[in-house]
Amino acid sequence: MKAWYDACTGKHVRYAIAVARRLRTLGHEVILTTRQHPDTLALAELLEEDFLIVGRYSPDSALSRLKGSLERQLAFCERFGDKPPHLAISHGSVDLIRVAFGLRIPSISTADAPHAIAANRLGLPLVDILLASKAIPLEEYERFGVKRIERFAGVDEVAWVKNYPLKPKNYKRPLIVVRQMETKASYAEKKQDITERIAMKLSNHGNVMFIPRYDKRPRKKLIIPHKLIDSVNLSAAADLVISVGGTISREAALQGTPSIVVQTFGQSYVNDYLSKLGFPLFTVQPSQIIKRAKQYLGQKWDTKKQLKQLENPVDYVEKLTQEIF
Repeated sequence: MKAWYDACTGKHVRYAIAVARRLRTLGHEVILTTRQHPDTLALAELLEEDFLIVGRYSPDSALSRLKGSLERQLAFCERFGDKPPHLAISHGSVDLIRVAFGLRIPSISTADAPHAIAANRLGLPLVDILLASKAIPLEEYERFGVKRIERFAGVDEVAWVKNYPLKPKNYKRPLIVVRQMETKASYAEKKQDITERIAMKLSNHGNVMFIPRYDKRPRKKLIIPHKLIDSVNLSAAADLVISVGGTISREAALQGTPSIVVQTFGQSYVNDYLSKLGFPLFTVQPSQIIKRAKQYLGQKWDTKKQLKQLENPVDYVEKLTQEIF
């Protein structure tokens, strides 16, 4: 079978590589595509995997997003129109889903963000199979008209954190990592980004690495990385991780590093799920960040037993691929 995976962000790149390497062990061919984006190309190079670059991330306006998406879809039609792959897989790539539907390619999508209304409305009704964590209530995705939903007892990040080959690096202690909010995502419109302000306040309590999304200019009192840093290794080495969305915080919590998610986008089912299982992931109101940061800073949790019990979504992708094959 020839499978196609389109990765739109850094997280998708990690997922794509985990899926591709599994499917290749079964003898399948996997085509990996991505777009020019602040994280995708650098991460693909870091993880030593080749991706075809199709289009770019254009979040400046609604029009630029639309044009960028349409241009990618047309490029995919040109590439796959005559010889379409047998299966299309993504983490909610609207471009892949739309082209797969048009070319009658069976599609599998993973998902963990019910709050991403625009992308979910555009893509999920056209997906053949949606794979999501049991942490997320079925109705959160049923409302988008999904045909079939499969569920696993875990979170997406297990796919690449479990058995990850860590490369220890020495940092000045204590190390606090703050990841900036994805300010240009459609679901972040009209949301105030307070992550840089939090990072500045925490600079009195440790060495703060602030990871911006787009603006890499230096900031006083903050460590600003000028190139991509492996977030899995970084979160394992950190003494505390703070974010808004949660991917880097879940990567950290799965490895026993205390992680704080600033409550901005409402309830996160997957974050709550990990918290209830005993992983050090805490959702906190903005006004309580400094207090809770001081409380957790310097602690570490032994999460090996809990991590072992979580299901790997790649196992389910493999099973569904074999079913379709």
